[in-house]
Amino acid sequence: MDHGLTMGPVTGLQALESTVDAITRGGADAVLTQKGVADRVHGNLNDAGYVVHLNGSTTIGPDEEDKRKTGTVEDAVRAGADAVSFHINVGSEYEPDQLTQLAEVTGEADRLGMPVLAMAYARGRGIDESDPEALAHAVRLAEEVGADVIKTAYSGDADSFERVAAASAKPVVIAGGSKGTDEETLEMVRGAMDAGAAGISMGRSIFQHEDPEAITTAVSAVVHDDASVETALEAAGLGEDA
Repeated sequence: MDHGLTMGPVTGLQALESTVDAITRGGADAVLTQKGVADRVHGNLNDAGYVVHLNGSTTIGPDEEDKRKTGTVEDAVRAGADAVSFHINVGSEYEPDQLTQLAEVTGEADRLGMPVLAMAYARGRGIDESDPEALAHAVRLAEEVGADVIKTAYSGDADSFERVAAASAKPVVIAGGSKGTDEETLEMVRGAMDAGAAGISMGRSIFQHEDPEAITTAVSAVVHDDASVETALEAAGLGEDA
């Protein structure tokens, strides 16, 4: 839920407190935001973890791929975080600076005993953002630089994503991407899990859902209970209209 910096006060993030409460009641293991809204997150976590994101950009800025640092690991510790995250666009013109910054973050995090989630995407001129070879390179890069958990885009199907998940010995989780139907969201999660992913790290598909708690319950059923798409939809009360 760091999208408030990226996109502004969009639907689902205006009343951040109630959204955090609903999602964590639905079974989310952790919530991710920028450090400045930490006080709106704490108290609504329902014992879930808290991740502070350390860089960002905006949709109205000159280039959304140009992620700039917004905090340090020490800032995250003061904000009560359990982990930090950092975004890198592998293949973009900003890769060199972001690579250096990610290395600095993992070094500082190691000294402070803080786990690092690296959001490692294959993005840049001429790059297919769902190409499994490019995604595998991004994932392996993140491990090589010291990340503990690695988030990347889904390649589109379980067969191709096996190559991505196998690129690292660290847990690999998928991003949610643009909001689709409930069934499409769960099919993606099911495919990723079948391919060896460790879980998901989703934004808009969850917090902009008309019932964030229900969709989180459904996703959690797939991730934690190995449920089928149909079973997960039923368990969350989303049914055939998804």
